[in-house]
Amino acid sequence: MTTTPPKKPFALRIEPALHAALERSAAADLRSVNAQIEVLLREALARRGVKVAAPEQRTRGRPPKESGDAQD
Repeated sequence: MTTTPPKKPFALRIEPALHAALERSAAADLRSVNAQIEVLLREALARRGVKVAAPEQRTRGRPPKESGDAQD
């Protein structure tokens, strides 16, 4: 199992109207505001030709059971 490095915390101060717009956009895309900001930043950087490594894909759902854990 590989562990993903922790995300870097970053305080961001933005105007309330901009935050509200981000909340609406995130809700429409079924994302958190934080995830939406990351997506928008990646899109903006790509338009400017700045290369950023693709985010590491996280597995979804419950982790697989370890062998020998079954209780039948």
